[in-house]
Amino acid sequence: MAEAKWYVAHTYSGYENKVKANIEKSIQNLHLEDQILSVEVPLESVVEVKNGQKKTVQRKLFPGYVLLHMDMNDETWYVVRNTRGVTGFVGPESKPVPLTEAEMANMGIRPETVQIDYEVGDMIQVISGAWKDTVGQVKSINTSKSMVTIGVDMFGRETAVEFSFNDIKKM
Repeated sequence: MAEAKWYVAHTYSGYENKVKANIEKSIQNLHLEDQILSVEVPLESVVEVKNGQKKTVQRKLFPGYVLLHMDMNDETWYVVRNTRGVTGFVGPESKPVPLTEAEMANMGIRPETVQIDYEVGDMIQVISGAWKDTVGQVKSINTSKSMVTIGVDMFGRETAVEFSFNDIKKM
């Protein structure tokens, strides 16, 4: 699997949250959780004054755009590109170009610091997918890919199998 990068999709103005919800639904239905890791509509807190009253409101940082942390391939491109409300990816001739680290830093996107409640040696249970209800011991953790490798008993011997953080829970 290629390393996931941040891409920007252009949407109809006002459709950002609907596009985010639709892409997240497609990810679930097509089991692309390990390829499209995150769909974001960045918000900022802004103080508005109306009728003499100060009020803090959430405003879209980039109206008309949705950020996607994903592994770009034909399938993921097709899913995003064909989501209702998406007009295309940002890049020359609508060819997706990933954000650079400098661009990400300017937007406040830092490499994820994922908080997990298990470590190597702990017993975990798989909570979704074909391996649902399988129990195994954590062999390694890859935070950059949000994956954990566990040892499962298969045909009488232990085999290493990789799972997404979203598919497991600590016993």
